[in-house]
Amino acid sequence: MSTTLISRARAIAGPSRSVSGTRTRTTAPARRGLAAVVSESSSVGRTAAPPPPPPPAPRSPRAEGDIGSVFASLSGETEQPFPERFLDLKRSIIGDADNQARLRHSWATLTERLAKLAPEIERKQQACIPQTTYEAFIENPSKELIEDIKSCGTVIVRNAVSEEEALQWLEETRAYLALNPQVKGFPADDKQVFEIYWSKAQLAARAHPRSLAVQRALLTLFSAPPTAPVSLLTPLTYADRLRIRNPGDAKFALGPHSDGGSIERWEDPNYRKVYERILRGRWEDFDAWQIEHRAVANQDMYHGAGSCGVFRAFQGWTSMSHTGPNEGTLRVFPYLREMTAYLMLRPLFREKRSRAEVDHESYLAANNWELDTETTRFANSALGRCQEYNDETHPHLELSRTMVSIPEVRPGDQAWWHGDMIHAVEANHRGKGPSAVMYIPSVPLTPLNADYVRDQREMFLAARPPPDFPGGVGECSFKGTGRAEDIQGLAGRNAMGLEPFEITGDLTEGERSARQQANKVLGF
Repeated sequence: MSTTLISRARAIAGPSRSVSGTRTRTTAPARRGLAAVVSESSSVGRTAAPPPPPPPAPRSPRAEGDIGSVFASLSGETEQPFPERFLDLKRSIIGDADNQARLRHSWATLTERLAKLAPEIERKQQACIPQTTYEAFIENPSKELIEDIKSCGTVIVRNAVSEEEALQWLEETRAYLALNPQVKGFPADDKQVFEIYWSKAQLAARAHPRSLAVQRALLTLFSAPPTAPVSLLTPLTYADRLRIRNPGDAKFALGPHSDGGSIERWEDPNYRKVYERILRGRWEDFDAWQIEHRAVANQDMYHGAGSCGVFRAFQGWTSMSHTGPNEGTLRVFPYLREMTAYLMLRPLFREKRSRAEVDHESYLAANNWELDTETTRFANSALGRCQEYNDETHPHLELSRTMVSIPEVRPGDQAWWHGDMIHAVEANHRGKGPSAVMYIPSVPLTPLNADYVRDQREMFLAARPPPDFPGGVGECSFKGTGRAEDIQGLAGRNAMGLEPFEITGDLTEGERSARQQANKVLGF
């Protein structure tokens, strides 16, 4: 094992006591050429300064509901026009003549790359997705594995916990649901995605030492300046739902989407910096694994039903069943840099000729698209929702061809995907058994994330839903709900904000700052 990987393995294992309303446009704006936009450019970056975003909305309890209220596609909402300030935002991003030229060239190379990827993805299918074992990932990850994960943005970790433990969690969950038939879920007439967060099985799964070790290993794929207030060795708990999807189900058809906000990626200044190279026409140089600006980005500017109040470096779930392709499993677009570049560039361009006017290849051709400095539209983005995609709004991704189902998983296996990843759930469950998972992400310690964990802790102690989720009385009257004493191990209790983070002399300046700020936020 190399010295670098030995250091990484030791860090992941950790020391014995550490964790680790505004007016909307009703008429079309007067047509303005790009020269007019150029004339408004400033000298900073040679682009006009973006309009300031609105002040952040305070965190408050959300309306009661279920996962159907979170996604526009599940709730039947359609794309709505944005307020006029978003036209100024878009123009400021498009920038001056030099940046416009870079963007056009970048768009051409990116769409050409996507066109070449589509048949490759279609041919390789599950072979696109890296797989590893717990032992290999924690103790001796190969350089090839790390490169594959960073390219794909997804990984399957086998035997993260034992099959026996995972099946026991499923049995305990079923018993908890049987004790509390009043539980909310989606769909209402055949509940499969349950609004429970504090069952003893969920608390045990989140605090499991091997799961926390995987989360640390995932976080170390990222890099941050030593002074940045973030700890990549200190995962926090983000309480989420679970699903037990029944064979034959076709209602939980969760389409392609990215979490971590929607319009915030362009509107929030810190979030926008994450994608600066893409927006300056250099998508090939984009590094999705730099965490500095993500750690301070506001991903929840509108506090809507589908927004997220923390930065999740990786989203993930732990399987409690044997589930394979066509059995209601996860699907992803398996090229992280390319899909992120397209996500960020797509709103800056619009079609010249419609699908009805030209054939498919001509429609997608780069010369059929021009920079859009005239509309407030950010394709399929929304306020207070996640970012959703389809073949109409994001045609060059060819999602009907390129969304890949992950390989078969067994109880105790974990699926992980980068926070920017486009992912979905198979529309139909054609298997014979349940497709059962607990959603458990990998969340680094940052001051903003600690702020959320403080509020989440308050909800946990009251057995109410976490701040990001539909509100109401939650599990406060349920039988058998987990309590603080059920969370075992210092790392698991740290992650839930129940114990202070240790401050040691070997911490970097940034990690020390993150822990000190978190302890203050958490009241220690």
